[in-house]
Amino acid sequence: MDKKYLTYLMERMNILVCENNTIEDGKESLDVEGKFALLYALKYYFNIDIVEGYELVNLGLFETYYEVLYYFVPEPFYKGFPESVKKLSPDQRLFDQKLHYAMTYGFGYTDEAGHSIFEGEFTRSPFNENMDYNGFSIVTEEKAVEMIKECVNNLIMSTRMLSNYEFDFIFDAISDYNIKVDKIASKQVVTEMLCNTRDLRFADYLYMSDVIRVVECIQHQNLKKAKASTFMAGSSDIDEYFKNNPTQIYKFNKNAHRLNLSNKNRKFITALIDKLFENGKCDLRNCYEKKKAWNGLLHHIHYKAKTEEAQAFLDAMRGKENHSVYSDFEKAMSAGDIKGALDALKKGKGSSAVLRNLVYIVSRCENVTDIQYVLDSMDSQNSIVLIQLLLDLKYRLAGNKPRDFKFTKNNIQKVHKETPEEQQKRKSNLSTGQIKMLSDKIFDNLKNNLKDKLGKVYIEPGMDKYALPLQEEASSGGLGVLPKGTRLPIKEGKKIRAFTYWEGVDDIDLSFFCTRENGRTYEYSWRTMNSSNSDTDTIIFSGDETSGYNGGSEYFDIDIHALKKEKPDYKYIIFCDNIYSDTIENPKTNEVKEATFSNCFCKAGYMLRDIEDSGEIFEPKTVKSSFQISSDSNFSMLFGIDLEKMEFVWLNVSRSENSHIAGTSMIDYVTEYFHITEVMNMEIFFKILATEVVENPEDADVIVTDKEVKCSDNREVIHHYDIDRMIALLNS
Repeated sequence: MDKKYLTYLMERMNILVCENNTIEDGKESLDVEGKFALLYALKYYFNIDIVEGYELVNLGLFETYYEVLYYFVPEPFYKGFPESVKKLSPDQRLFDQKLHYAMTYGFGYTDEAGHSIFEGEFTRSPFNENMDYNGFSIVTEEKAVEMIKECVNNLIMSTRMLSNYEFDFIFDAISDYNIKVDKIASKQVVTEMLCNTRDLRFADYLYMSDVIRVVECIQHQNLKKAKASTFMAGSSDIDEYFKNNPTQIYKFNKNAHRLNLSNKNRKFITALIDKLFENGKCDLRNCYEKKKAWNGLLHHIHYKAKTEEAQAFLDAMRGKENHSVYSDFEKAMSAGDIKGALDALKKGKGSSAVLRNLVYIVSRCENVTDIQYVLDSMDSQNSIVLIQLLLDLKYRLAGNKPRDFKFTKNNIQKVHKETPEEQQKRKSNLSTGQIKMLSDKIFDNLKNNLKDKLGKVYIEPGMDKYALPLQEEASSGGLGVLPKGTRLPIKEGKKIRAFTYWEGVDDIDLSFFCTRENGRTYEYSWRTMNSSNSDTDTIIFSGDETSGYNGGSEYFDIDIHALKKEKPDYKYIIFCDNIYSDTIENPKTNEVKEATFSNCFCKAGYMLRDIEDSGEIFEPKTVKSSFQISSDSNFSMLFGIDLEKMEFVWLNVSRSENSHIAGTSMIDYVTEYFHITEVMNMEIFFKILATEVVENPEDADVIVTDKEVKCSDNREVIHHYDIDRMIALLNS
């Protein structure tokens, strides 16, 4: 079985696979003592407790897990971190780093990662830390293939774009295992598959209005190629490149929407349009919404109509009139005809469109009759839209404060914070009473959509801490990754050791920010940790590792209980990764690339360690999460800590941020994720789905748990990490 599937099952489902080839290679030929020894080794080195399928244990499982979790973890700047760092004064740490910077940036010594000159001798004591074991199951390769197919069928039910991690998984699995796909719910997923395969059979899932989406996807692919070719030409200074090549600026997002399709792409788009006409998929009214884009595209590809329907379409797109649904909706809204506007929107675009424009509509209602008509029109079947609107009503729209507008494009999150001028001109304001009324109606609608779908359900105590996978497009995938907003308790006597390590780039920075009650933030990073103000044992930094093209790493140790006592006004902690390097240059080939996570290797995560820890700096058995950041960005929000509740909070957001220094980025909007589980969580969700919630798991048809349990009968077990199953339920 290909490594990517072994890794996916391991990281996302706590499944290890006994491959058929391990038996052929003799790796399965272990006696009882050998199997016991290997089970012990998995527990000792990786903290893995095999709860099911232990008779299938073999050496290949150990090797696979080792490669995924611990294959390449370079040393940090201070090799004896954290003990050796405690013995150094702030002045010594500062001089260490300045000397390192002088050698790296001044003299250009970039072949090897630098280390401290003041660090003394250190000894490591035997590992002796208290941990909770991670439950894993071992399955046969045949069973693993069944699970892969089930995962694919669950994921393609999502109406939202999947993360790159999930998309790559289903894209490869559909081909490798010849999986028959009857429906793909997300238009963006279909678009990506169509653009990557150029297989027009995917056109069966699209309509004519989706062609512009396909063109934008091709444009994005072309933009990435243009950037790559420019850097390969040897231009490491982009500003200098623009001065010398002003006509090429459009290649770098200055005019990314300008059509510049190759002949091959023009023929492909033409064939797609013809195919959609052939399939009877010309939704003319929706095409009016992007009439200008259509006009430019049809001219660019020199499209010629082959049927009367196609000619009518050309005439409509080139004509002056606009008969889109939103055109009729806006006309009615401008005239104060709320009922007419709602009827036009609901009939033409569906109930979900009403929800997406709900705040705008309700803020313009002038009487109880109009508001009641709006409430009666809110009958959407899209549970994800309903939940997201609940979250918006609870936090983003409440109060008269600047709003943050988040949207995701090309799996990168973009954020716009409302300016004072925009806030002053804003007309879409809701009263507290309106927010309460809308929230109640939406929740009732949600219950009507989901109720009685799962029979008798047992819900493990504590499942209210786990969020649902609502907006995972901009996320990274890996071991221990959970949906945004998920909360995990941090026990007394434990500290967080955040880490990042990389290769293929000179410098990646790990940093974190503490937000205060008054909204202000304080930065802890390479810029602040070497100053005398950072002389504290509650936070220990491993040093700013640079010139680590062939391997660099950074760590933070935070005793959060002690930090809370020392800084009682600190409320949240937010961890970030950013690429400090402007470009990535391979010293062996002199190839130059744009400095993004997709152009290098970077992993991040965290460990839970004892306050007085022992063992290695990177200890696999204490790793709670390790994930690879592979987005086309240079900035990523990793995770957070709620200092009031002493809980770890998942963030996992790749930002569209041209910032090589973390302290210059806007991060306050991220605190919205700290409240997600207050509005919706796994406990609330499965209570709605249940015909009956039972107190004994033996009485349940479905068990919802964050523990590993054995079920020999037909009862379904849904774990906190079964993201694909939750996606299927959200979209059922």
